[in-house]
Amino acid sequence: MTDLHIREMGLTDCDRVAEIRIRGWQTAYRGLMPQSYLDGLSAEEDAERRRTRFTQSEAGVVNLVADRAGETAGWACHGPYRNGEVRTEDVELYALYVDSESFGHGIGQALLQESVRRCAAAGHRRMLLWVLKGNARARHFYERAGFRADGAEESFVVAGVVVPEVRYARELA
Repeated sequence: MTDLHIREMGLTDCDRVAEIRIRGWQTAYRGLMPQSYLDGLSAEEDAERRRTRFTQSEAGVVNLVADRAGETAGWACHGPYRNGEVRTEDVELYALYVDSESFGHGIGQALLQESVRRCAAAGHRRMLLWVLKGNARARHFYERAGFRADGAEESFVVAGVVVPEVRYARELA
């Protein structure tokens, strides 16, 4: 895809990244989380959180955006694996979202490949990520990219509903 460019995110990207992330939640998590919660998500509030996180970024966290034909169409973020409050030698893909109008154009693959490439080049041996157990589309995407569920599961609560996640892993070396 010649019109696709992966670059590091800048502060000015926060509004568009928030829009992509919120639409991503509203699309991908429909039926997996309470609809009232998804409908109440605000891109403006998320953008403000993105700006705060971006300016207070912790060491090792990398935010990437994918520009396609001059428009930001995707976002990925990776950094140290979070095992509670303990950081490990592994790296974690914290987020990967593509604008729903750009599904199927290789943007998610390009962002994931660049995250994997950067993490391997930095000497990390394994990348981990968490995905909603019921998100078949995302699970298939990660499996096609060489990730496998490793048996770890966690849940979190959204508006009183338990939402289970499964952990995926991929060796990088």
